[in-house]
Amino acid sequence: MKHASRWSLLAASVALGACSNIAAKDGEGPQTASSVKADAKPADKPAAINKDPFPSTYKSYPGGATAIRNVTIFDGEGGRIDNGVVFFENGKISGMGGADIVIPTGMTIIDGAGKYVTPGIIDIHSHLGNYPSPGVEAHSDGNEATSPTTPEVWAEHSVWPQDPGFSRALANGGITSLQILPGSANLMGGRSVTLKNVYARTVQGMKFPGAPYGFKMACGENPKRVYGGRGRAPSTRMGNVALNRQTWAKAQEYRKKRDSGKEYSRDIGMDTLAGVLDGDILVHNHCYRADEMALVIDMAKEFGYKVSTFHHAVESYKIGDLLKENGVCSAVWADWWGFKMEAYDAIPENAGILQNAGACVVIHSDDENQIQRLNQEAAKALSDGRRLGFDISDAAAIQWITFNPAKAMGIDKMTGSLKAGKMADLVLWNGNPLSVYARPDKVWVDGALLFDAADAKRRPVSDFELGQPGEGDVK
Repeated sequence: MKHASRWSLLAASVALGACSNIAAKDGEGPQTASSVKADAKPADKPAAINKDPFPSTYKSYPGGATAIRNVTIFDGEGGRIDNGVVFFENGKISGMGGADIVIPTGMTIIDGAGKYVTPGIIDIHSHLGNYPSPGVEAHSDGNEATSPTTPEVWAEHSVWPQDPGFSRALANGGITSLQILPGSANLMGGRSVTLKNVYARTVQGMKFPGAPYGFKMACGENPKRVYGGRGRAPSTRMGNVALNRQTWAKAQEYRKKRDSGKEYSRDIGMDTLAGVLDGDILVHNHCYRADEMALVIDMAKEFGYKVSTFHHAVESYKIGDLLKENGVCSAVWADWWGFKMEAYDAIPENAGILQNAGACVVIHSDDENQIQRLNQEAAKALSDGRRLGFDISDAAAIQWITFNPAKAMGIDKMTGSLKAGKMADLVLWNGNPLSVYARPDKVWVDGALLFDAADAKRRPVSDFELGQPGEGDVK
C-alpha cells in the first residue's frame, strides 16, 4: 500500500532485499572403523541448511516522538487505564501510565479526549495476497491442491504485495500485523508467513523481522472431500489421520538422518516438518470438531510436536479444559456456523465459554472483508459470552485480537501489547473499539503514522489501484 505522493518516495527506500563418505577400495568389502588407517580423513559433514533463504528486508517507515494523552488505554494484556498517557519514539513504546506520568520533552502531543488506544490489531488467519482482490482465477494462489501433503510450499511465494486488501485492513481495521496461511485443501498445506502491514515492493519487505514460520495443517472435511472426490486417499477421517501419521514418521527418520552428520538427500518439504519437530516452526491446524482436535493433540504427542492453535475451531467450547491443559489457542469466529456439516454444532458463545475455562481465545477473519472489522467481531463474541452469564471485561476482549494472536504466532515479545520496549504498533480509535460505530482515527506501525482519517494524504493506495475509479477509497 502507498500514498500517491509521499508514499511513493518512501517506498523507494524499502530495501530489496559437497559431501563424501569413505569408500571401499575396488575388490574389497566395506571398510569398518578398525580397518581405516589412523591418518585417514574423516567424512565431511553435510553442508548446513540455510533456514532463512528469503530473509526479511523490512525497514520501518520514519516516525516522530509522539505522546497520546487524556485517552482510554487497553494495553492488550487485559489491562485498562482511564485518562491515560502512552508515548513512543524510535519505533518503540517508551512509556505508559496515568494522567500524572511525565511526558518527555520534544514530543508531538495528541489529545485523545473521548478516544481509545489499543495495540495494533493482529489477524492470525488471513489469505490476503494469496487470494487478493480482485478475486480472479489469475490471482488464486492459496491452495496447492495437487497432493494431500505439500509441506514444501511457502505461502510467501504467492503473496502479491499490491493487494488492495492490505490497505483496507490497515485503514478500516487497524491491522498492523497478520499471518498469511496456505489454504485448507490439504492435510499439510505448507508454511505460513507473518507480515507487517506496510507497503513494500516485495513480500520480503513486508516480512515481520524475527517472526517464526508457521505450518498450516487441516483436518476433517476439506482434505477428504478434495482428494476423496478424485478417488484417492484420504477419503475418510481415518484416512486423514493415517496419512498424517505416516508422513510424520517419515519426517522423524529424515530428521534423524539430518542430525547424524552423515550424507543425506535433502527434501524441502521434510525440512519444514523437521523444523516443526525441532520446535522452530509453529503448527496452525484448521479443525472444526472437538473430537478431531483431541485426536490431533494425541498425534502431536506421539510424534513430538506441539499445536500452537486450532483455527476455525467452532467446537472448542466442548474441550476448553483440554485445550487449556495442553496450552493450545483457539482461533474462532464470532458467529459463523452451519455453512457445512462440520460447522453444524457451532455456537456464538464459543469464545466466551473458552475464556471462562481459562483457555486462550483468538478472534480471526479468514476473509478480506471481516479482517476490516475484527474489533466488531470481538465485540459480538464478548456480548454473547456476557449473555451467557460470564463476567468478561472489555480489556479481555481486546486481548483476543492483540496479545493472544501475537502469542500464538510467536511474536508476543515484540508486539501485541503496549509495553516499554515493544514495537510501537498502535491504533487510536474514535471511540470504544468494541462499538459498532468505532473506526480507526490513526494507525502507527513501528511508530510511523501510516493512516490518519483526517489527512487524505495518509490514506494508503496500492500501485494496483492508482489511476482507477475509487482510488484512495477506504470503504
